[in-house]
Amino acid sequence: MSFLTFLRANSPFLSAGALLALTSSYGQTYFISLFAGEIRAEFGLSHGAWGGIYTAGTTISAIVMVWAGALTDRFRVRHLGAIVAVVLALACLLMAGAQNAAMLILAVFALRFAGQGMMSHLSVVAMARWFVATRGRALSIAAMGYSVGQAILPILFVALLVHFDWRLLWVLAAGLVLLTMPVLARLLHAERTPQSVAEETQAVGMEGRHWTRRDVLHHWLFWLMVPVLLGPPAWGTALFFQQVHLTEVKGWALVDYVALMPLFTAVAVGATFAAGALIDRFGSAVLAMLYMIPYVISFCLMAAAETLFGAALSLVVFALGAGIQATVPAALWAEFFGTRHIGSVKALSVSLMVFGSAIGPGISGVLIDWGLSFPQQMWGYAVYFVVAGVVISFGLLRAQKLLPSASEINVQSA
Repeated sequence: MSFLTFLRANSPFLSAGALLALTSSYGQTYFISLFAGEIRAEFGLSHGAWGGIYTAGTTISAIVMVWAGALTDRFRVRHLGAIVAVVLALACLLMAGAQNAAMLILAVFALRFAGQGMMSHLSVVAMARWFVATRGRALSIAAMGYSVGQAILPILFVALLVHFDWRLLWVLAAGLVLLTMPVLARLLHAERTPQSVAEETQAVGMEGRHWTRRDVLHHWLFWLMVPVLLGPPAWGTALFFQQVHLTEVKGWALVDYVALMPLFTAVAVGATFAAGALIDRFGSAVLAMLYMIPYVISFCLMAAAETLFGAALSLVVFALGAGIQATVPAALWAEFFGTRHIGSVKALSVSLMVFGSAIGPGISGVLIDWGLSFPQQMWGYAVYFVVAGVVISFGLLRAQKLLPSASEINVQSA
């Protein structure tokens, strides 16, 4: 099936996945961190205190995701999507009206849970379940929603911050979230249900089995995957979360730095599509063993960068890792653990990634308060990525021997 034919045949479902990914933007760190300066100034917070609030709210979100993520095995995406959109819109309004630290924690929790957590989870699980032989391609197309958000929203909202109060902009964000609801309902008016897909398009994992969440937790591969699942969201989130501090330390204007985001997005888009095609051809394990490398190089480049050109080069390399990150983890879960329980199993991954995005801002904020700037910290984070890459490579080389042969896998091209 050609790419254009694939797009035409599956456009409603692919568009829905991309829309969900785009709407998750309002709960993503790169968006929330745009308001870090205003929030810290209004509430009198240090870098460590704001990072602590962010860590607390995001950690609670990670805990709730373990339970809530499994709902995708039972309910249609269009129904869950509508509910999550309402929660996300209310979270934006809560941030707009926050009056103290306790309300900030609640707002961060709601934004991270509904946005980064459930919206992203719905998008990824839908693609992983609805598509089998073309899973990588579908994941890469849906991931374009993240790229569009990263390219447009930072520039738009930073420009608006010059003229409007930051609280008013969160009201605008709530309105934009609500606008997605009728569009999503239209795209998925004839949605394939989780129940029917579970019966008709199953793909088994290791040992020819469909692994439950309990089984996954008791398997050694899961624990060897943890460093890789935690690393990019933890330290990648810290990179975006501390962008105001980073630009201050480097002596760059924030508006000039965020103007590099379209470049980041363009490279990430290309990397995402390339990763999707490679997954469909070679499987997810090969990319999973390599994709820590761009993070290592990128963090070293940013730590040493003295000009915006150096920052741009770092973000280009970082985008290669981000593009792979958009597709590989979801495909990895489906390939090694099967698709029957993909919602509840993938919820483990989402919970870990959300938790990672919680500890990154917290740890980096405390270290900044202790006098260690974020660029100085990045050398240590690069070492972490090296170790995580070695650990996952060891695990996957061993686990590949347990995968069923092609004749044992029920493959449908969607």
